[in-house]
Amino acid sequence: MKESIKLIIHPNAYLKNIRNVHCGLVARTKILVLLERQGFVASKLAKESALSYGVVMHHLRLLTNEGIVERKGNGRYVWLATGLGQKRLS
Repeated sequence: MKESIKLIIHPNAYLKNIRNVHCGLVARTKILVLLERQGFVASKLAKESALSYGVVMHHLRLLTNEGIVERKGNGRYVWLATGLGQKRLS
């Protein structure tokens, strides 16, 4: 019998202005879980999430457009979660 393991998607991974496909939801969940703990530069975020730099930047731009993440600093930007959006139910 095949067991189904359900991945828990972060509530803020669902975006209003785009079509939410599964692989995008998974990528944004990985990014958001890391950003909830601390701020990261994009290259470190890519390494920690096991996603390519291009994929991370694409999803960071989408999340920025929704107001869920923001970048701070000059030169090497540090990405941070804004705290806006849906909250997790615990």
